[in-house]
Amino acid sequence: MSGAGGAGGAGGAGVRRVLVAGGGIAGPVTAMALRAAGLEPVVYEAYPAGADRVGAFLTVFANGMDALRAIGADGPVVAASFPTDRVEFFTGTGRRLGGKRIGGDGAHGPEDGAPRTLRRADLYRALRDEAARRGVRIEYGRRLTAVRTPPGGVVAVFEDGTEAEGDLLVGADGVHSVTRTLIAPTARRPRRLGTATVCGHTRAAPVTAPPGTFRMLYGGRAFAAYLTAPDGETWWFVNLPLPRSGRDGDGPAARSPARWREAAIASVAGDRTPAADLVRATAEEDVVAFTAHDLGPPPLPRWSAGPLVVVGDAAHAASPNAGHGASMAMEDGVQLARCLRDLPDVPRALAAYERLRRERVTRLVETSAAMSRRATPGPVGRVLRDLALPLLLRHGPRNASAWLTDHHIDWDAPVDAPAPSGAA
Repeated sequence: MSGAGGAGGAGGAGVRRVLVAGGGIAGPVTAMALRAAGLEPVVYEAYPAGADRVGAFLTVFANGMDALRAIGADGPVVAASFPTDRVEFFTGTGRRLGGKRIGGDGAHGPEDGAPRTLRRADLYRALRDEAARRGVRIEYGRRLTAVRTPPGGVVAVFEDGTEAEGDLLVGADGVHSVTRTLIAPTARRPRRLGTATVCGHTRAAPVTAPPGTFRMLYGGRAFAAYLTAPDGETWWFVNLPLPRSGRDGDGPAARSPARWREAAIASVAGDRTPAADLVRATAEEDVVAFTAHDLGPPPLPRWSAGPLVVVGDAAHAASPNAGHGASMAMEDGVQLARCLRDLPDVPRALAAYERLRRERVTRLVETSAAMSRRATPGPVGRVLRDLALPLLLRHGPRNASAWLTDHHIDWDAPVDAPAPSGAA
C-alpha cells in the first residue's frame, strides 16, 4: 500500500476538503482513506467524546481487515481484538449440529483469514485514535441537521447552529442517516425487522466456549450465541422477536437494561442450552440492546446527489445476522477514496464508487435477511434446518461465503471511469 500518510491536498476529482458526518466506524475509516488519497477530511461526530457503550461486541471479517490493510490501518484493530475463526452450531435441545471454520481462506497471506472480534467501543476508539494520529481532525457534539449546496461546494449545518464548508460531504451517519434523507427524500425509511439484539458480558459464566470459537444456539423462540475472550470473560447475544409495528416501543430507549435482560432470559428459558444461564450470570449494567433495521428491498435508489454521498449503513444497512456491517463500511470508505483520487470530477468519481459497491452490498443485504429467516423458523422449518445443516457442513462447498470474505481491494490499482449512461 502506498500513500497511507497523505498530507492533504487536491484529489483527482478536484476535491480538497471533505466533511465526514459520523464518527463511528465508517467515518474514521473513510477519513483515513481520504487522507491517504491526498485529501483533507474532517470528521463531525454527533455524540460527545467517550459516550460509547461498552457492552456490545462485533467481528471484523477478513474482507474488513483487508480494507484496513489497504490503507495501513489494520494494526490498531489487531491490537485491540482477538481471532475468532471457528463456529459451532447447536439446536435448542442442546444437540450439536456441527462446526466449521469461518472467515477468509487467507487468500492474501496465511495470517489474513481469521476474523477479529472486539468490543464495539474498542473498535471506535482504535479507529478514531489512529485517524487523529494521522492528522484527521475529529469534532464532537456536531450533529448534522441540514446542508446548503452553493456552486462548487457544500455547507453543513449542525444542531448547535454552527456550520462547516467543504467540497464534498460524506454521510457516514448510520441507518437513520440525515445525509441519506437529503440525497433521496422520498426513499423508503429503514424498515424495522421485528427483532432486537440483547448483548452482555460476564466473568461468572457457567460455561465457556473453546478459544476462538463462536457457539451458535438455534432455540425455539430466539437465536443466541456466545464466545469466550482470551481474558476469560464470556460475551453473548440473544436475537429475540419484537412486534414489527409501532414506534419502536420495545426499543432500547423504552426498556431498561433490567427489562432487556428479563426479556432475553424469557426468550431462551425453554431451550436446553446455556443461553438463559449466561444471561442470568450477567449484571444488569453489563447488558445493552438495539433493534434491527435494514434498507431493503428495494435498495436506496441512489447513493449520491451533487456534493453529497453516503457510505456504510447510511447507504445499505443490512440485518445483523451476517455480521458484516462494519466490514462493508470499511470497504466503502476505501473504495470511495480511490475513486476520488483517480477520477477527474466528482460526478464520475461517485458514479464509479456506486458501480464498485452496489451489487456486492445488495447481495449482502439479501443474504443477511435470508439468514435471519433461517435463524428462528416455525416448527417445520426448524426440523428441516436441523436436518439440512449437518449435511451442508459435511458436504457443502468448503467456503460458500468466499465471495464475501475473500474480497480484496488493491489500493494502488487505478480506478476506471464508468461507461457513459446507455453505452454498450
